[in-house]
Amino acid sequence: MGRPLRDLRVSVTDRCNFRCRYCMPRERFGKEHKFLPKRNILSYEQIQKFVLACKPLGLGKVRITGGEPLLRRDLPKLVRQLSDLGLEIALTTNGSFLKREAESLAEAGLDRVTISLDAIDQDMHSRMTDSNVTVSDILEGIEEATSRGLGPVKVNCVVQRGVNESQIPKLVRQFRGTGVIVRFIEFMDVGGTNGWTPGQVVPTSEILDFLSKEFDLVPMMRDTPSDVASRWVHSDGSGEVGFISSVSQPFCGDCVRARLSSDGKLFTCLFTTLGHDMSELIRDGDDPSKLTEAIREVWTRRSDRYSEDRSSDAVSLPRVEMSYIGG
Repeated sequence: MGRPLRDLRVSVTDRCNFRCRYCMPRERFGKEHKFLPKRNILSYEQIQKFVLACKPLGLGKVRITGGEPLLRRDLPKLVRQLSDLGLEIALTTNGSFLKREAESLAEAGLDRVTISLDAIDQDMHSRMTDSNVTVSDILEGIEEATSRGLGPVKVNCVVQRGVNESQIPKLVRQFRGTGVIVRFIEFMDVGGTNGWTPGQVVPTSEILDFLSKEFDLVPMMRDTPSDVASRWVHSDGSGEVGFISSVSQPFCGDCVRARLSSDGKLFTCLFTTLGHDMSELIRDGDDPSKLTEAIREVWTRRSDRYSEDRSSDAVSLPRVEMSYIGG
């Protein structure tokens, strides 16, 4: 109660060209899966209207997500529309189309980009993403984004025990000295398709102990209490490493983020079971004040603290999938 809505994550599509096991496993998201019909997807003008309605609540940043947002046609158009509102605009992508799109995104006003990359070894990357996209293509996209000023570029790696722990030091070595920030994310129980169990989580403390055998990392202060990542730097100044510890060190109390699905539902938590349908208000009329008041009502009533209450019976209801509302 009383916290501003500083950060809005906007999903522009529920589709993706990867089939990562912890997000969109192929047996659940195969040829028979029914994605949102195009008629239900918000237009860029409707997204801009919603974002504008959030500004009186303290909004300062919009992050464009998916699915894979670069599957949405002419995404730079949306970036330009949102950038014109005087907000910081970021993008999270799997990187497969980034080399092609980085220049036009930068010219449209995109400020920063984050790439999801859970493995640097090609064989493991192919298994984890269930795709034919090459790591070299993604690395070229990261280089292009860096050269276009979309930084600091961040690379997010979701760590699963028994799956990709070997990639942790390799990712740090890969990006050390490049200006790219690598961040390790504890495997979370988002949605209902990833088969999450606590034993699959590699806590940040364990990752730090592991990295300390090779790297001399020094902690940094967070810029604001609502920052999701703890930050560490190499003692020789050669780079930064981040950790997002939403399982072992939940940060619900400082959360200032909301999410808008591509069909117009507002979510106040990544782990929520319920979205608030704003599509009629978004599509009807030109007066943004009614939409602002509806958003304000949802935001001020929020009481979700899933990560802090993870073990309680109250959180056993089915949750929305990450591919639907964005990570």
